[in-house]
Amino acid sequence: MKAVILAGGKGTRLAPYTRVFPKPMMPIGDKTILEVLIAQLKRAGVDEIIITVGHLAGLMRAFFKDGRDYGLQIRYSYEDHPLGTAGPLSLVDGLDDTFIVSNGDVLTLLDIQQLVAFHKSQGDALATIATHHRQVHIDLGVIETDGDHTVSGYIEKPTLEYLVSMGIYVFDTDILDYIHYNEYLDFPDLVLKLLADGKRVTNYRYDGYYQDLGRPEDYEQACNDFETMRNQFLLEG
Repeated sequence: MKAVILAGGKGTRLAPYTRVFPKPMMPIGDKTILEVLIAQLKRAGVDEIIITVGHLAGLMRAFFKDGRDYGLQIRYSYEDHPLGTAGPLSLVDGLDDTFIVSNGDVLTLLDIQQLVAFHKSQGDALATIATHHRQVHIDLGVIETDGDHTVSGYIEKPTLEYLVSMGIYVFDTDILDYIHYNEYLDFPDLVLKLLADGKRVTNYRYDGYYQDLGRPEDYEQACNDFETMRNQFLLEG
């Protein structure tokens, strides 16, 4: 099975670290974020990984090479200008069967094999998005109005709950028909294109550990979690 890892972004929210390292190569303990993800994909049955690269591509290729050290094949797809989160898939050849797509900066205990099995059980679904419940606390009083200057409600420091994308997907190959070659496209816009065309998109809800590493405070939390949960991520010993 093939997996595409999106690793071409500049990681501006983690600057200045990402001026030197691509974000997927930021260290988590004695590993890089991407090494942890590669190990998890291999356990899920992935034998070929395509890493989409742009920012600091040479450093990433020099580190991961052809994947032999990780027990699978790694190749690279280069974007010479930003293509968004979905656009880079238009440059990847050989996606001839159901495949996985993942952001390169996700730390999770999601069972990717179960995610793939769920997608395949959904019949006509063209895409499955791994999702997670996320609470957002608003540390201010929220004012509701009726459209003019009249206050209709006042909620003190509410906590809102959303179902968010984890940045991990399973796609059937027909989805590539909706991604134009070398054109900018983000995943939200891709999903909206599918829905507008009557295609079915499913979500796989996961309530276990998940951390996006986009912000410095999230990265620090992930580093702490990895130290205490290392065996769960790497299944060592």
